[in-house]
Amino acid sequence: MQCQELPRQQFNWLRLHLTPGLGQRRLSNLYQAFGSVDEILAADPVTLYRRARLPKNIALAIPPADCPNLLRTAGELAADGVQLVCRGDDEYPGLLNAIHDPPVLLYVRGRFPLPEGLAVVGSRRASPDTMRLVRDICRELAACDIPIISGLARGIDTAAHLGALDAEGWTAAVLGCGIDRIYPLENSRLFHKIAAEGTLISEQPPGTPPKAGNFPSRNRIVSGMSRGVLVAEAAVRSGSLITADFALEQGREVFALPGPVQRPTCAGTNALLKEGAHLVTEARDIIELLWRKNYRPPAPEPRPDIDENLSETDRKVARLLSSSPLHIDEIVRKSRLTPMEVSAILLHLELQGSVVQLPGMRYQRA
Repeated sequence: MQCQELPRQQFNWLRLHLTPGLGQRRLSNLYQAFGSVDEILAADPVTLYRRARLPKNIALAIPPADCPNLLRTAGELAADGVQLVCRGDDEYPGLLNAIHDPPVLLYVRGRFPLPEGLAVVGSRRASPDTMRLVRDICRELAACDIPIISGLARGIDTAAHLGALDAEGWTAAVLGCGIDRIYPLENSRLFHKIAAEGTLISEQPPGTPPKAGNFPSRNRIVSGMSRGVLVAEAAVRSGSLITADFALEQGREVFALPGPVQRPTCAGTNALLKEGAHLVTEARDIIELLWRKNYRPPAPEPRPDIDENLSETDRKVARLLSSSPLHIDEIVRKSRLTPMEVSAILLHLELQGSVVQLPGMRYQRA
């Protein structure tokens, strides 16, 4: 019984991809040798070996079209609105297709095709200040119709996705497991919200668990689909720096948020800045380099009332601050006070709980 729920080509790709022992490398070899899933499935084991070096035992393990597990998986994917996109399809992302090892097959759930966006990666244990800044930056980028691409991990990935969703913009999550798996489980609500309003993507067959070895290959897709990569709080040997390396190999722009030199999770990002990455303190730093035509200054937000018990100079500084971060040098310039006076006032306001200091000597109203 042939499955009628997925289109025939997608069903055939799924049939091939569910073959035990057929990993990404062998799938790529088959695609390069044959170019068509129909030709692959029509070939006998000897031809598959001669043209793509596919071992006979794997060729004989390709499931038949009426395999119950295959039909059940196809039905589940169709019910979830998942489509299978192959390299030869018009919907396949052009930027991704241009990297040296693009995935042959993508499982996609949600809005597609995906426009060129910005990848955002960083520490799973990022500080609250950096999380807040990343969310603000991604909110502004998404408001300018720039898709935010990340990996659904806790920490920076989560902040990036939430920032895009705050602006009702487009965000895509590239998974290191099957598209039918949620990882980490704490992001279950975010997973479903992205499925409904954005895009979920995976190159792994359905049912694949989140194995450690899947994430480096996931990272090449995150950077490969993007014009640039923003790195926020990354240790020296971290997956985020692997993504930055992929970005450099792929000819993408690399951006980094500066951080305190004492913080281990900032050592990698600070090293990137030393090596020539673009320093970022606000969304405009990215927009002006890659999406100049998209820039729309954010509408001013109403400011909360200022405590009338503050001194006149304290109130003068407090009036300059809003929910948009402002560098201390800019506060000094606008207030016409000395740097020492401004530092003392900001410390007083921070201790009072009305001002928050962000990385890079930037301040905003609490």
